[in-house]
Amino acid sequence: MRLDLATWGEVEAYLAQSNAPGILVPVGSTEQHGPMGLIGTDALCAEAVARGAGERTGAYVAPTLAYTPAPFNMGFPGTISVSERTFRGLFSDILHALAAQGFLRIYVLNAHGANLAPMQAVAESHTKAQVRIRSWWEFEAVNALRRGYYGEWEGLHATPSEVAITQALYRTVPPGAAAEPPRALGPAELAARAGDKHGTSDQHRAEFPDGRVGAHSALARPEHGFAILDAAITALAADYAAFTG
Repeated sequence: MRLDLATWGEVEAYLAQSNAPGILVPVGSTEQHGPMGLIGTDALCAEAVARGAGERTGAYVAPTLAYTPAPFNMGFPGTISVSERTFRGLFSDILHALAAQGFLRIYVLNAHGANLAPMQAVAESHTKAQVRIRSWWEFEAVNALRRGYYGEWEGLHATPSEVAITQALYRTVPPGAAAEPPRALGPAELAARAGDKHGTSDQHRAEFPDGRVGAHSALARPEHGFAILDAAITALAADYAAFTG
């Protein structure tokens, strides 16, 4: 159920029907996702998975938080990055507002690596409600599909799995030159760049000029996206039910 399409009276009734009412909060980004990836990919993925789980569990889903830190991608047109300080403040205010109105279980569904550290820091200092933060790709059923479809070419950014979800939901962009695979990343570099540690925007664009970070986006297919999306929704619905039950 979408919070933005509800009335305050409906939300009040929802809060009154449970001793520990919950809500899903999707969080993404607005940044480049390579030659084939839509700029809103992270926000669109988080939103689709959260709304799907909300429909299955009867939970409210908050409006998607799409303006988050992505300074390393500011060298690519269309990226909108906010400072970590701004993001932490906004995220904290959102948690406090929800908790103050009675949402005692806040499940944050993430879709952008750079969000994790600041959100976890805020959540650890929050005492009015229980907060759980998960990224949609963390669930084992989702990872099994990612490994099966793409193997080492899943990479870190502009991944074929997230591109496949947007293909299933919105449109497929022809790969053009991205039909050729990017530079592969070894295990050490994958670990070093985890959490979107990509340096400055100039360094990042110089090193990854088309925006892909070890990810062969052209392997994405809409049918993969539907399967990945269903697996993510199913896993999230189960985890949300356990969290709020």
